[in-house]
Amino acid sequence: MATRKSGTVSLKLLIDSKHQKVLFAEAGKDFVDFLFTLLSLPIGTVIRLLSKDGMVGSLGKLYESVENLSDTYTQPNLDKDILLKPKASVDGPNILGLLNNVESTAKNAFYMCSQNCSNNTPYPNFGGSSSYGASSVAASSHRYVTENPKERCPQCNNSMSSQATYVGPLKTTGATPGAGAAGYVKGVVTYMIMDDLEVKPMSTISSITMLNRFNVKDVGALEEKVVGLGMHEGVKLLKESLQSKSVLTNVFLGKKAAEYVNISPYE
Repeated sequence: MATRKSGTVSLKLLIDSKHQKVLFAEAGKDFVDFLFTLLSLPIGTVIRLLSKDGMVGSLGKLYESVENLSDTYTQPNLDKDILLKPKASVDGPNILGLLNNVESTAKNAFYMCSQNCSNNTPYPNFGGSSSYGASSVAASSHRYVTENPKERCPQCNNSMSSQATYVGPLKTTGATPGAGAAGYVKGVVTYMIMDDLEVKPMSTISSITMLNRFNVKDVGALEEKVVGLGMHEGVKLLKESLQSKSVLTNVFLGKKAAEYVNISPYE
């Protein structure tokens, strides 16, 4: 299995040199975590990573429309960053720094009603008596939360600008790679990644099965290469995954392969 280099994630490709096609790749935890992280990216974030002009289809123009739309035509409590810079729903591993500019809901600020309007409702006391002390303050708060401090409280229409403290699970994304606590998959397993990004555990039997599946007759035509996946290649892989089923071939053996591939003999 290829090892991780500074600033990159390495993987080993098995290439059909006769047809210049990647049959499959052998990779570790870091690369698989990177692939799985792509599934957690909101569409708005994908557009920002690929750029509006680099998007396939019309979503780039839709994104640009939101950017250019005057506040005159939007709801007064709308924060356009909710659409333009959406927050990832999963606080996944930041492989290659892909998530440096992506906010996570785990890091998000939440806001409550700025008024503490008393409703004269005592906080429940299971000892048989009522208490209007500190407990009644908690009971009197309007129990609504929002991510947008411009929202109005549904109960009293006051500004919901009082920031609350988020309490959530401890993050494990900074754990040692391969320790099993961080990311999505275990680090003691070698994985096989197909050209269309299908992922499965690696084994000798699965490798032989794949060679039979591709009807490889001349084993001498097979070539192994170690490649490095950096941020540039990661964004290109994201783009190819949206429009092709030959992702690894296009990223590492395309017309501009010399720019993307860090080739060295695998030992």
